[in-house]
Amino acid sequence: MTTATTQPIEHSDSPFALSHLDALEAEAVHIFREVAGEFERPVILFSGGKDSIVMLHLALKAFAPAAIPFSLLHVDTGHNFPEVIAYRDRVAAEHNLRLHVASVQQFIDEGRLRERPDGTRNPLQTVPLLDAIDSNKFDAVFGGGRRDEEKARAKERVFSLRDEFGAWDPRRQRPELWALYNGRHAPGEHVRVFPLSNWTELDVWQYIERENIDLPEIYYAHQRDVFKRDGMWLTAGDWGGPREGETVERRLIRYRTVGDMSCTGAVDSDAATIAQVIAEIAASRLTERGATRADDKLSEAAMEDRKREGYF
Repeated sequence: MTTATTQPIEHSDSPFALSHLDALEAEAVHIFREVAGEFERPVILFSGGKDSIVMLHLALKAFAPAAIPFSLLHVDTGHNFPEVIAYRDRVAAEHNLRLHVASVQQFIDEGRLRERPDGTRNPLQTVPLLDAIDSNKFDAVFGGGRRDEEKARAKERVFSLRDEFGAWDPRRQRPELWALYNGRHAPGEHVRVFPLSNWTELDVWQYIERENIDLPEIYYAHQRDVFKRDGMWLTAGDWGGPREGETVERRLIRYRTVGDMSCTGAVDSDAATIAQVIAEIAASRLTERGATRADDKLSEAAMEDRKREGYF
């Protein structure tokens, strides 16, 4: 009697093998199509940041030559970078997509939210987001979150069930063996969907290079007036910076991630092309959020706490 042994099958020499980026693209396209088949009112979170841009590019591929069967949603803090907002509006118009904008400023004006003493509005996005999901009856919401960004996001599945309050409970995460996604949800609940879960920041940039995807210039090295706070270079603005004693300098910087100006830091960089950005990221030992997002540094569990409240 002989004992059979199994050996790993090497596919790299096969003419039919997918490249690393092709495999990630195919997975994301499958996820978009799965959502289109399972849900009635999906929406894509689109901020004009690089991850949402790649996500929209993948959605366009998934349904070409037909139009995307989803609208776009952006939670606008009122403290976003002007270059990114201009890009957002241009892309939505270019692809003839409906853009829903949930305004944090509107909620503050109506007394439904209160401005924070530190001026940052990132934590204030949850209420407008949940209100937009509820009022528009969205049952699936695409987000550009990736597992490599932050440890709380690393816990999340591709299909992430949220309860009737939008809250995330890691104990309710469902298995996703063999890329089988369970979109079942009770009335009032919805599902957050993350097509880029298995991508890294480097994957995203390599895909941007391969697909020749246009990005806001803020992602490349440029001269900008910034000041230093808590070890990060922040852009001056009406949100509350600089304070007394904080000096504005003109520096050559770029942004690895974009969000609320009050908590999104720039990095010193001379990477003015995609190839230079890729080389810079490949040598970095810090994730983009770990290096440039002040809101994730409030506590060890800052992101997980916000996710439990309904944040992405």
